[in-house]
Amino acid sequence: DISEIVFASGSLESDNKYNLTAQTDGNIIKLNLVEGTIVSINQVVAVIDNKQNIISTNSAAEQLKIAQYNTTDNAPVLQQIRANIDAAKEKLSQDIIQEQRYQELYNQSSVTKAELEKMQLSTKTSKANLAALEQQYKSVQQQNKQQYITQSNAVKGSVVNQENNQVRIVAAGKVYKKVKQVGDYVRRGDVIAVIANENLLYARLNVDENSIDKVKVGQAVTVLLNTQKNKKYSAVVSEILPVFDEPSQSFIVKVQFIEKPDFTVNGTQLEANILIGEKKNTLLIPRNYVSFGNKVQVKGGKDLKVIETGIVSTEYVEVLSGLTENDVLIPVKPKK
Repeated sequence: DISEIVFASGSLESDNKYNLTAQTDGNIIKLNLVEGTIVSINQVVAVIDNKQNIISTNSAAEQLKIAQYNTTDNAPVLQQIRANIDAAKEKLSQDIIQEQRYQELYNQSSVTKAELEKMQLSTKTSKANLAALEQQYKSVQQQNKQQYITQSNAVKGSVVNQENNQVRIVAAGKVYKKVKQVGDYVRRGDVIAVIANENLLYARLNVDENSIDKVKVGQAVTVLLNTQKNKKYSAVVSEILPVFDEPSQSFIVKVQFIEKPDFTVNGTQLEANILIGEKKNTLLIPRNYVSFGNKVQVKGGKDLKVIETGIVSTEYVEVLSGLTENDVLIPVKPKK
C-alpha cells in the first residue's frame, strides 16, 4: 500500500476573527475586556470620553426644536408674511371697490378713460402682490419643512456619533488579545482588542507552489500541533484561497478539524500531511533506486530501464509498468 502526501506547516487560527476598533477619538475611561473570556454581540466593553460628540448632539437637538417650531403657523417669518397677506387682501378689496366706482363714473363720463385704466392697473397690481405673498408663504413653509427634515437627520447622525463613545461587540466570540488599556488615547480606527469565534478553529496551512495543484477540497489531513507532538488530529481540506500569499511565498489552505484540538491557542504552530492519493496492493520500489528520467538498473541488464511511475511517497515509488515483482534492482551508479 502507498500514500502520496503533501507536507505543509502552518498555525491554529479562529474563523470570524476581527479587530474591535474605536469609532471615535478620545481617552478610554472604561474597559471591560479580559483575555480568554467570552463576549456577546452588542455588549458594551469600553467607553471613550469624547465630549464633543455629546455637545454636538445637544446642539443638534436644540436646533431641531427651532426647526420644528418654524413649521407651525406661529413661526415669526410665517406670521409676518401672513400679516402682509391680510394687508394685501384688504388693499385688493379696496381697489376692486374703487375700480367699480370708477367704472360707473366713466360710464357717466365723470372720469377719463386714462383715470379708469389707472385704477384697473392698481387692482391688477394688488392681485399680483397678493399672489406673490401667498406663494412666498408656501415657499417659506416648504423651506421650513426641509430644514426640519435636515435637522432631524443631523440629530440622528449626532446620536450615532455619541453612541460611538460606547464600544460594542460586533460579533460574539472570545477575547484573544487586548491591545489598549484604560487611560489610553485612541483615534477612530485604532484596534482595541482582537475577537474570534473559538468554536470555528481551523488550521491555516502554507502549501508550496509546486504542490498546490495536487491539493483539493475534501482531502484528508493529519495535523500535529507543536505543543502536542504525541497526538495527531484528523482534519479535512475545506478551502483553498485563490490568491498567492506574498509574505509567506506560498498558497494558503484552510483545514477544518474533525475532532477539535485540546489545545486551542491561536497562533500555535503545527505540521500537516495532506493525503492527495493512495492505492492498495501496488508494486513499489525504494525511491533512492530511481534516477533522473525514471530510470532504474535491473540486475543482469546492460542499460538503464525506463519505468512508468505512479504515486511517489517519501520512501517509495509506485511502478505502473516496466518492471515485475521478480526483477532485482541494484543502485544506479552515478556517471563520472
